[in-house]
Amino acid sequence: MIKLNYHYVDKDIIGKDHGLEVEKEFAKHKDKIAQIITDLNKRKDKPGQWLQWMNLGYNEETVWYVKEFAAMVRGRFDNVLVLGIGGSALGGIAVSEALLKPYWNLLTPEQRDNYPRLFFLDNIDPDQITGLLNTIDLKRTLVNVITKSGSTAETMSQYMIVKDIMEKELGDEYRKNIVATTDKKVGVLRQLADQEGYKTFVVPDDVGGRFSVFSAVGLLPLALVGINIDEIMNGIKDMDLALKNTNISENIAAQNALIHYLYDTKKNKRLSVMMPYSSRLKYVSDWYVQLWAESLGKQVDNKGKEVHVGPTPIKALGATDQHSQIQLYNEGPNDKVISFIRVEEFDNELKIPEIFDYTGIGYLGGKSINQLINAEADSTRVALADYKRPTITISIPKVDAYNVAQLLYMLEVQTAIAGELYNINTFNQPGVEQAKNYTYALMGRAGYEESAKTLQEKMVTV
Repeated sequence: MIKLNYHYVDKDIIGKDHGLEVEKEFAKHKDKIAQIITDLNKRKDKPGQWLQWMNLGYNEETVWYVKEFAAMVRGRFDNVLVLGIGGSALGGIAVSEALLKPYWNLLTPEQRDNYPRLFFLDNIDPDQITGLLNTIDLKRTLVNVITKSGSTAETMSQYMIVKDIMEKELGDEYRKNIVATTDKKVGVLRQLADQEGYKTFVVPDDVGGRFSVFSAVGLLPLALVGINIDEIMNGIKDMDLALKNTNISENIAAQNALIHYLYDTKKNKRLSVMMPYSSRLKYVSDWYVQLWAESLGKQVDNKGKEVHVGPTPIKALGATDQHSQIQLYNEGPNDKVISFIRVEEFDNELKIPEIFDYTGIGYLGGKSINQLINAEADSTRVALADYKRPTITISIPKVDAYNVAQLLYMLEVQTAIAGELYNINTFNQPGVEQAKNYTYALMGRAGYEESAKTLQEKMVTV
């Protein structure tokens, strides 16, 4: 199982000004944490609570449909292209980058076991979109359009561009190259999919985008490139069982949620750095940034009181960002909690040759890169402690489907518990909706004329 090391937040290590009396805090908050965990598990089956993501690991029907479709199209396509943004893409990117062979899209078909290449268009940069569409053959591409509402401007504009090209190149056959993941009943994309006859998968009700990675949103792209989604489900179920434990001393999600909450509210450390020491886990940090920011950054609490809470998440990568960020973390403002993700066993062992013995780098000879990266993680953690900086270390046994699923699910539960500690609605995102509405107004969407007029008055042009 995944382990959590909170040794380096203890006041005996980093001093009373910046450290916590961890065990005393666990004891002080044990009843509240137990109530939060019990309450979350009671509410998860109730409509409107937005907790259905806690049940996704048990959705065998979705897994069956996804696997059936992946088997049916096996060998038909050279590429899978995912159109989506935010929660519709970040989870799939994080898990696929972790579990596929590195540089997957550069490998030969034989090296990929004849599974397709995988591309995500998660932005609307015209140069990026044009470059990709000029690179891949859309006639040999399966396009997965993901948006629950079907009105996401970024995703639907991409879809309109791609659909137009594919229809010109394939005629009526283009429909076989598009699959839609959207609401089961309503929305523009649901309407279009039914009219056009696309194969569809469902974004389940009461599952927000940032919590949707273990629904068809994430599972379908992963299955299409051969990732073992059964092992993903096994990892979630085992972690879910562990995190139902109401004893904070045995629940790592509760421990990490409370530690971060206390540092934000009691120690004025409002920045949360996620720093995996594995390039394959680099995009877990991107996914975590959305999870933490959209869930915990809120203007009002559950009673309507204006609070403006939420730690700011920051993504980093070890050992790369030791050479770009650690100087600031050590000697700059002491306003951060840094979370390392450490991999205990890599898939490969890479030895360093015993050459240049007569030089200052000779000491590296005979060691391995594996030893070096974990030595970097351990030494950085201790160095930060020397500067009285708090760190958490999450250790996973290896980067595989089972453990990556456990890691992401643990972080989801941690976020839900933290939201309850802040007494906020963890699952809404009104600050995002405002910008969306302004975009609709600027682009001339019907019904937003007054917003467009107001917006034009507010905008300052140069």
